[in-house]
Amino acid sequence: MLNRKFVFYVMSVLMIVESFFLIISSAVALLYGDGDFIFFIQSAAICLFLGGIIYFTTKDCSREIGKREAFLVVSLVWVVFSIFGALPFLLGGYIPNFTDAFFESISGFTTTGASIVNDIEALPHGILFWRSLTHLLGGMGILVLTVAVLPVFGIGGMAMFNAEAAGITPDKLHPRIKETAQRLWGIYMLLVVVETLFLVLGEMNWFDAICHSFGTLASGGFSTKNASIVNYSPYTQYVLIVFMFLAGVNFTLHYFAINGKFPKIWNNQEFKVYTGLIVIVTSIITVTLVYLDHGNLENSFRDALFQVTSVITSTGFVSADYTLWHPYLVFLIFGLMFTGASVGSTSGGVKILRHLLLFKNSILEFKRMIHPSAVLPVRYNNEVVGQDMISKILAFVILYFMVFFIGCFAMTLIGMDLISAMGAVATTMGGIGPGLGSVGPMNNFSLVPEVGKWILSFLMILGRLELFTFLIIFVPSFWRNK
Repeated sequence: MLNRKFVFYVMSVLMIVESFFLIISSAVALLYGDGDFIFFIQSAAICLFLGGIIYFTTKDCSREIGKREAFLVVSLVWVVFSIFGALPFLLGGYIPNFTDAFFESISGFTTTGASIVNDIEALPHGILFWRSLTHLLGGMGILVLTVAVLPVFGIGGMAMFNAEAAGITPDKLHPRIKETAQRLWGIYMLLVVVETLFLVLGEMNWFDAICHSFGTLASGGFSTKNASIVNYSPYTQYVLIVFMFLAGVNFTLHYFAINGKFPKIWNNQEFKVYTGLIVIVTSIITVTLVYLDHGNLENSFRDALFQVTSVITSTGFVSADYTLWHPYLVFLIFGLMFTGASVGSTSGGVKILRHLLLFKNSILEFKRMIHPSAVLPVRYNNEVVGQDMISKILAFVILYFMVFFIGCFAMTLIGMDLISAMGAVATTMGGIGPGLGSVGPMNNFSLVPEVGKWILSFLMILGRLELFTFLIIFVPSFWRNK
């Protein structure tokens, strides 16, 4: 039987946790003398009050957790966090429409970075900080954060950690999930601090540096500027490129690097493909921009490298309007929206490992046709990958593109042109941010019809939870008592 009381209990704890981060944002608003600090206090009070009531009425629940409870908690947490995360936008009147406020909030928590705000620079510091903080929380996954906190309340975290990373899971750094979460967040925050220091050495002030670091390491993309990164110096853009690249690397490899296990990094096949793909596509775009568009070599290289790294890692920062490039370059960028970076990173998308294993399996199919009796398993990093895993990956990729086509059809039904619809669906599913057409890098999602925003919000959660984790709660048998 589904332990519903336990699910409500976990939600109450998470609401209390969220109220703490709302209070932090109120402190930032108070520090800068913004009047919006009161809206964060009100939001935190609402969150804490409702969370407290649910907590005290459910704290005596059974702490047993199965797969169904894990899937439900992981799915609901993004919705709950986003609903309460929208309160500061609504109470302050900065985004008076609930649909828009929810869209902005869920875009932050899912690290999509798709915005409906037309004048970002007009927002007060507290609101800007909250937008970026939602990225920080969503970057490594709210559940990875809470598995380090929930054991204090007597709640096991392993089932929820596995539910969020359904299908392919990153290598565990420690036998116990609490220590794993702590190590992941330690590496994550270390990179945030280091990037912030490097950005401050450029022309960014501390506030902008912190906000952009939150967005970079979370592969989010919310900026404090209307033009994103366009008007920043080459130094700042190169710093962001480096840390976007690092955010797209499996965090297990960061752990190996800290411990000096560099051969494990160089020999990792996904890392090789990830790096090689960035190099190849950047080279193609650079050559095109220089020789066909007669651009400056360094500027063309930087624009190409920045956009390629930003899209493949699903960060979404922009330093140039790639929709103005040659059509085949725009097609390349669009293709990268379905690539994703490494498994175990903060990026979205299909992930390179899935593409790599499917490619390996496809090549082996030719050999199997020639030698039908031969045993030819797929190997990754010199280890055999089971056929059940290949089947799961194939199912995921097929479902991913089915949802993409259905999403595009739905968006065209509500009046969007095909290019804009394809860009909007691809970028929200992949957690990238800017798309194509009317939702391109120099535009935003403010003109998307209200129904379309709800569709895209659904796709953000779907993409963030890698389809199955979220879709399974819509299967009737999920709710049947056994």
